[in-house]
Amino acid sequence: MNETMVCVVGNVATQPVCKELATGSSARFRLAVTSRYWDREKNEWTDGHTNFFTVWARRTLAANVASSVALGDPVVVHGRLKVRTEQRDGQSRVSADVDAVAVGHDLSRGTSAFRRTPRGDASITAPSPSQPEPAWETPPPGSRLDHTGTELRPEPVGVT
Repeated sequence: MNETMVCVVGNVATQPVCKELATGSSARFRLAVTSRYWDREKNEWTDGHTNFFTVWARRTLAANVASSVALGDPVVVHGRLKVRTEQRDGQSRVSADVDAVAVGHDLSRGTSAFRRTPRGDASITAPSPSQPEPAWETPPPGSRLDHTGTELRPEPVGVT
């Protein structure tokens, strides 16, 4: 099947709305994507045209978006582009939707704290307790223990 997959980087323009449907959770929000370019005459960055997309998320992604994304957040959205045309008040209107496959915070513009969703739990209402960081330190030279506290054993030498 031919699909138009896009990766869109922008700011959340409306608070995400999540609804429970017969087919599972569904969430949507508007995303503002403004191009920027370097203006040599002014010697500064200038905002270009702003495109608006309606981002749709389904099932577990919908619940995670509703719990994680807020108005104004910089995000990266990957999904299928769908351009719709409809008649409203006698006028033809065109809108661009993205059926999201993945949504995440744009870490080039800030930090985020990830919390894994328990399998089978599509409704996230409260943050899960924070997990301790794994011990990433490298053992000191000459140590007989690795980073998990397991005793290191020398590798066997091949006999020829």
